[in-house]
Amino acid sequence: MSGPRSESPREIPPRHRPRQSERKTSIRGVSQLNSPTTAEEPWPVRTVARKIADWINRLGSIWVEGQVTQVSARSGASTAFITLRDPSADVSLTLTCPAKLLRGMDPPLTDGSRVVVHGKPSFYVARGTLSLRVDEIRAVGVGELLARIERLRKLLKGEGLFDAERKRPLPFLPNRVGLITGRDSAAEHDVLSNARLRWPAVRFEVRNVVVQGSTAVPQILEVLSELDADPNVDVIVIARGGGSVEDLLPFSDETLCRAVAACTTPVVSAVGHEPDSPLLDHVADVRSSTPTGAGKRVVPDVAEQSQQVAQLRERARRALRGWVDREQRVLDSLRTRPSIADPHAPLQRRQEQVDALRQRSRRAVLAVLTGEQHELAATRSRLTALGPAATLARGYAIVQRVEDAGPSVLHSTEQVTAGTHLRIRLTDGAVHAVVTDDE
Repeated sequence: MSGPRSESPREIPPRHRPRQSERKTSIRGVSQLNSPTTAEEPWPVRTVARKIADWINRLGSIWVEGQVTQVSARSGASTAFITLRDPSADVSLTLTCPAKLLRGMDPPLTDGSRVVVHGKPSFYVARGTLSLRVDEIRAVGVGELLARIERLRKLLKGEGLFDAERKRPLPFLPNRVGLITGRDSAAEHDVLSNARLRWPAVRFEVRNVVVQGSTAVPQILEVLSELDADPNVDVIVIARGGGSVEDLLPFSDETLCRAVAACTTPVVSAVGHEPDSPLLDHVADVRSSTPTGAGKRVVPDVAEQSQQVAQLRERARRALRGWVDREQRVLDSLRTRPSIADPHAPLQRRQEQVDALRQRSRRAVLAVLTGEQHELAATRSRLTALGPAATLARGYAIVQRVEDAGPSVLHSTEQVTAGTHLRIRLTDGAVHAVVTDDE
């Protein structure tokens, strides 16, 4: 699209050419365009409209892709009106084209068709409306749609949105299941009925949206964001029945795929039948081939779980019984041991051993004492026989000289002089004497 060029006067078509009485006003209004408007000197509506038309008419021709939502071609009219909508946003544009252009299309243009149009923006001054004046309309075929989906598939795969590492596991038993599907559709019935057959207490948050056409993606994005923000919703199911490639196009939309990849809640894709594979299947955390399969994936089977619980209880009962039996056998074995069967017997044996050891020790001590007594008596006898007391008893005496340093035994008469004090030890005591004569 070419940018706006510098302003230049534009010839006004005859049907829009003002009368002579209006020209002065128009000229005066044009002369005021370069001056700022005020409450006292505002622009007339026609001036604003023509100014906008002048700028828009300077835009170049462009190619635009979108989805047809409404075709209005009255019989006998030379102009047809088409509403073209962006498949991924709530934005639409009005197209005008010659009626013969529509009549010459094969197959005929219908609501929901994907087209590429060539035209030039135009502003209708009388009504103040903007439209795209179209001179060529090309239907986007299935081959082109599939080629675009394949290009988008490679792009998203290259970004890692299909990687298994980023996919989150489904909760074993979700608190609530968010369901996005068409109103009163077979897909809704399949998901709800199969899930409730497996787990009757399952709770759903159902959001009905349009599942094909130009408004499908915006509605799905809105409810997807709402369910993802709900803390009670543990898993989200996007379900739709089968259809043609054109019918399933919303589920290969790039905006929707990126929104699903950004969800914090696990998402289950259940779009179409087994052969159908929109891009949503690759981005979602779990892909179910049919809505029926999705109903079976999000909740466990209550009968199967009850059977597993019964089996686990039986296994626990057998394990507990086996453990009790094993421990009982251990106790029985312990009770048969002598120390447990007659706990006093070891004590009695130990007491007998202690008594025997006491007797042995007593006999040993007595034997030692007797031997030592005999030895002592013999030693006493020898001492008595060899000691001075026995000699003294036979009439002998021991004479000692009394000195300051202590008494000393006399061995010779030469050791005393007259006046020496002596101590004479006898068998029953001692007497003192003084030497009177040294001869």
